[in-house]
Amino acid sequence: MAGIPYQSSSFSVIEQKIMKDKEPSDSKEFVGNLKNGIWLFGLSSWVFGITDRSIASFADGYLSALDLTQIFTAATFFVAWLFLKPTSRV
Repeated sequence: MAGIPYQSSSFSVIEQKIMKDKEPSDSKEFVGNLKNGIWLFGLSSWVFGITDRSIASFADGYLSALDLTQIFTAATFFVAWLFLKPTSRV
């Protein structure tokens, strides 16, 4: 029995290395997809918010200073959100 090497698991060393190499890429891919999903959800939310504020502001026929401030603030946050787009690292 001294000539037979003992392995702690049923996988060979090569299979274990392949599995270790694959796991981080799967988790990185998941995190990348999650980031993109959150960014797209935020993008659609900001577009909806700006559209909602614009319709509400123009509904009564004139723009007040408060209406302009709300639209400008939402548009500023929207542009900032565009700069937060996650980069793809393939």
